[in-house]
Amino acid sequence: MYRIAVISGGLGSPSSTRVLADDVIGRLGATLDARGESLDVTVAELRDLAHPIVDAMLTGFPTGDLARVVDDVAAADALVVVSPTFSASVSGLVKSFFDILEPGTLDGKPVLLGATGGTERHSLMLEFAMRPLFSYLGALPVRTAIFAATSDFGAAASLGARVQRGVDELADALAGTRAKADAGDEVVDFATLLAG
Repeated sequence: MYRIAVISGGLGSPSSTRVLADDVIGRLGATLDARGESLDVTVAELRDLAHPIVDAMLTGFPTGDLARVVDDVAAADALVVVSPTFSASVSGLVKSFFDILEPGTLDGKPVLLGATGGTERHSLMLEFAMRPLFSYLGALPVRTAIFAATSDFGAAASLGARVQRGVDELADALAGTRAKADAGDEVVDFATLLAG
């Protein structure tokens, strides 16, 4: 079973950001199920945690529901992070959430990046704002990042293909992370190595 933490930075209810996150998780569940794996998902809507995030920035530690979300992120095998586009970047709420994490929390975690915005013109924010942020934090962003403009929600075929490509890459990254961890459990003594 893989543990996935979903961070949704949408401010509305309903939110196109959450719709995109739900599509990713639905497809990831189906993809992993086809590979004989299961999925345990926790979803955090940052709009519900806005005040605790600011409090954590001021006090230096998260409490209550925010502390549980931080623990979920730390325990997750991978992340799905979806942000609305504000001023050609991630929302301040999303950035603030990741600012409160302890250094090393995301080290080596695969992450699928997603963003929503009014037009396709904002799609490069994934590459010049989100990807560098998560690389700096030690996460391993998968190659495909998913941008959904308002018009994409009416053209489900093209958006669906992009989401599935990102999901396949995240599933492959999860399998690779587990294989690496399993290989690290096997210790071969030096005499055996020399004899082989």
